[in-house]
Amino acid sequence: MSSDMRSGVLVITHGATLDGVVEQVRAAAQAGVGTAWLPQVLGSDALTTLAVTGREVPGIQLGTAVVPTYPRHPLALAGQALTVQSATGGRLTLGIGPSHRATIEGAYGHSYDRPLRHVREYLLALAPLLRGESVEYRGETLTAVGALDVPGATPPSLVLAALGPAMLRLAGEQTDGTVTQFTGPRTIADHVVPTVTRAASRSGRPGPRVVVGLAVCVTNDRSARRESLGNVYAAVGTGAEPSYRAMLDREGVATAVDVAIIGDETTVERELRRFADAGATEFVATLFGTDQENARSLELIASFG
Repeated sequence: MSSDMRSGVLVITHGATLDGVVEQVRAAAQAGVGTAWLPQVLGSDALTTLAVTGREVPGIQLGTAVVPTYPRHPLALAGQALTVQSATGGRLTLGIGPSHRATIEGAYGHSYDRPLRHVREYLLALAPLLRGESVEYRGETLTAVGALDVPGATPPSLVLAALGPAMLRLAGEQTDGTVTQFTGPRTIADHVVPTVTRAASRSGRPGPRVVVGLAVCVTNDRSARRESLGNVYAAVGTGAEPSYRAMLDREGVATAVDVAIIGDETTVERELRRFADAGATEFVATLFGTDQENARSLELIASFG
């Protein structure tokens, strides 16, 4: 099937060795999936892993979804990202985001005061560095002065995790687009795409990337998969993550399971088509079924290009 929406998978890194990650990316590449994305959580470093994995698995595009900004200075993150670009022949999309108050304040001890201001200043330092330019930026929340020397590196694509209107406008103004999570097709069509597209147009930037991430399972036992996913997503949309709750409310659903795509091939294909019609440029599937179900899901996801 042909589609203007590219396909991707979110690699499961929890409990996976580096060799295990490489095998997941290799399976995605062999299936014809366009991009393998890695999350950045408390554990293996996503960018380091991508540098190694990209050398092992040629061809497939690579991305982070997403690296939290607060714990990494723009000079440090830009150096990491450009190193991955050099190592992988320019296949990286650098996805970044401010994460959530509970993580940034609870785990890292940083203040989460005014995250929009923080991200705006962060991008003003990061984006020029990724383009190979020197920076001398002194803002309210950070200072970045210097230039990077990473031979062989081209500027990676940069996308921002954004859900609310102000952050989406910032994504359109200063980056190549946005990456979402727990966001359904109506919200993509009515909120995300128009907001980020208008901002990009006003800033003279090309049409933005809209990368949609959701759980997908091609299965003959929908109720069992909904139950298992419900256990995993029990805390999503609660008080610790108000931005996700806002997206679920916009979509008119109760839980994160309600925006997951679960069913047989016909059902899953129909739901994926809704996102393509909504204006998503890329779809990133988190696979969560049995090995057989994941193989079916991977085949269907890959058919979107």
